[in-house]
Amino acid sequence: MPFLYLSPSTQEANEYVTGGSEEYWMNQLADQMVPWLETSGVNVTRNSPAMTAASSIRASNAGNYDFHLALHSNAAPPNRYGQVRGTDVYYYPGSTDGLRMAEIIADNLRQIYPLPQRVRTVATTGIGEVRLTRAPSVLLELAYHDNTADANWITGNLPAIARSLAESVTEYFGLPLVAPQTPRPGTVQLGYGSLNLRTAPSTGAAIYRQIPNGATVEILGQYDGWFTVRYGGVIGYTRSEFITAA
Repeated sequence: MPFLYLSPSTQEANEYVTGGSEEYWMNQLADQMVPWLETSGVNVTRNSPAMTAASSIRASNAGNYDFHLALHSNAAPPNRYGQVRGTDVYYYPGSTDGLRMAEIIADNLRQIYPLPQRVRTVATTGIGEVRLTRAPSVLLELAYHDNTADANWITGNLPAIARSLAESVTEYFGLPLVAPQTPRPGTVQLGYGSLNLRTAPSTGAAIYRQIPNGATVEILGQYDGWFTVRYGGVIGYTRSEFITAA
């Protein structure tokens, strides 16, 4: 089921050469990712800037998540400050799901990063948010914030990067990418019975729960005869002909 723990950087001391911090810009990126993800049917839980990597790991492990995605930007060592560019997508060696997500993310970022040959996947046992999470995980080091060209690329292309990453997550979960729209209320209208809230836009997809006739839902998006809706704190898909939108 598509439940994601999204963990943007909490490293406020890591300053961008162009202004702002790693924490600030990765949270800005997450802000733009979440509408894409939720409209596409992904249930997202997020850390907060007040947390640390350790508390983010604990929060992730306390839940029942299908994937843990950490968002960071990189920095070169002092002797190479400002001289390095590229994007690294880290995963735990031996994690088939981690590798699959890393490869999807890297493939999609190569379409928009100006140096696609420098986007790579890297196996690691040295990063806590890759090694210690119960869910399969990836930690993204998105370009180098000490390099002016890379920092400008991040800050000037947040919508495109957010869409790319959301597309990667939905591809991993086997969901369509649905463009965000303004949420609106809707009412379930059935002749009898209850409406199934499903994990994907398919009558064969697993059922989260059943929504009673007359219940109010929050419509987030629409795809091929289905609505993505939020009901009872869970996001899923319902057939659109059984919901009357406000």
